[in-house]
Amino acid sequence: MSEFLDLLRQYDVAHAFWVNLQLTFWGGLLALGIGTVLAVMRISPLTSLRWAGATYVNLVRNTPLTVIMVFLVLAVWTQLGVTLSGDFTSNFFNFAVAGLGVYHAAFVCESIRSGVNTVPVGQAEAARAIGLPFLAAARIIVLPQAFRGAVAPLGNTLIALLKNSTVAAAASVAESSGTMKTLIEFHPDYRWQVFVTFAIGFVVLVIPIGLATTWLSRRLAVTR
Repeated sequence: MSEFLDLLRQYDVAHAFWVNLQLTFWGGLLALGIGTVLAVMRISPLTSLRWAGATYVNLVRNTPLTVIMVFLVLAVWTQLGVTLSGDFTSNFFNFAVAGLGVYHAAFVCESIRSGVNTVPVGQAEAARAIGLPFLAAARIIVLPQAFRGAVAPLGNTLIALLKNSTVAAAASVAESSGTMKTLIEFHPDYRWQVFVTFAIGFVVLVIPIGLATTWLSRRLAVTR
């Protein structure tokens, strides 16, 4: 047992999980920003904006995340020369965050749109009746209530993002799945212990998010 623990310290498994958490945090913020804009587009009175938002959502969420990651690194960075950082290693991380954010923004959009459906239609009509333009009505009246109704689906999207952060290995980011693969490859005698350790690690990370989401959803629920 002590030899296995030494092996985990040698490969710095704790830091690998920390990388996943960083990817989740920054990717989640980017997805929330893009997803909110997309949600506003999808409920916009302008047909062109609704079409553009729907096209993004349907195209991106039906594209494998690995394809998006590889495209950003090999095409956008390597071929087009677009960089997100002056540091070579940080560039891989930033492109992984961009891939996670762009991909999960489609799911954030649909989560917020489901929250919009919980807002009484009469409130939006009242906003128009007093002369509020669409963006002002969305920002002041619709979106604050929509976020309250979308806590649960947003929490599910965050959990999916955390698990999907392992795909960052496709962008050459040294996170937990890459570390697990290396451990199993060079230390096959411990393959079951390695698998169980990483599985428990993700369970420990996911359960608090689920509990917090459930509590917050009940806390912010609007009594009808």
